Amino acid sequence: MGRSRHAMGAREKDLLEAAVEEVVSYDKPHRIIARGELAHRSTLLIDGFIVRTITENDRRYVVGIQVPGDFVDLHAFALRRLDHDVVTIGPARVGYVPHERIARIHEDEPHLSRLFWFSTLLDAAIHRQWTLKLEQLKASRRVAHRLAEIWQRLDMVGLARPNGFRSPLSQVDLADMCGTTAIHMNRALSELRREGIAEFRRGLVVARDRGRLEQFGDFNATYLYGNGGLAVGHALDSR
Repeated sequence: MGRSRHAMGAREKDLLEAAVEEVVSYDKPHRIIARGELAHRSTLLIDGFIVRTITENDRRYVVGIQVPGDFVDLHAFALRRLDHDVVTIGPARVGYVPHERIARIHEDEPHLSRLFWFSTLLDAAIHRQWTLKLEQLKASRRVAHRLAEIWQRLDMVGLARPNGFRSPLSQVDLADMCGTTAIHMNRALSELRREGIAEFRRGLVVARDRGRLEQFGDFNATYLYGNGGLAVGHALDSR
């Protein structure tokens, strides 16, 4: 919800915080919910990173990444069972919201309910963009796109640096995120470093020229609905 927090009134922020039943910190990777498991609550990511993964034929695929402020598995409220695993990477702190509390918000708080809907639709927009770039770009440009997106999403919640960002992502995570092997990802990152586009060192991303990284990755932040022709602006403020 961090991406739409500006549209919440003080009372709605209090309601969301009060909806959290339990706050838990994890020091190492932890599976929040497994594929097919019956869900009774949804997860608000407070600190850290979470990935959505699917494992088939003994290979893991990262099909989504969540940053602080995201309501990670809000769609589990409607679906009850997810088609993927939800897993923390690195240290993370999450808040669990029981589905009965989400149901009351939907019944009693139409504007906050709309913001929940916006959150899930934004995740879908990101997924569509990942699918598109997977088809369009070679590995080095694909990873540039992913890094530019994560940078922008962290920027939107005030957690980015002027020249990059820090995360617990590994080369293997990036490979699984870009549909390639760890060997090919190593070559892709070497290309970014050799061309002076960006450096990736143990999760730390550093880029001297952010615009060049975005251009190389064919990244246009419009699909994040923060700027450009799809910017929601104050449209979410109406109650």
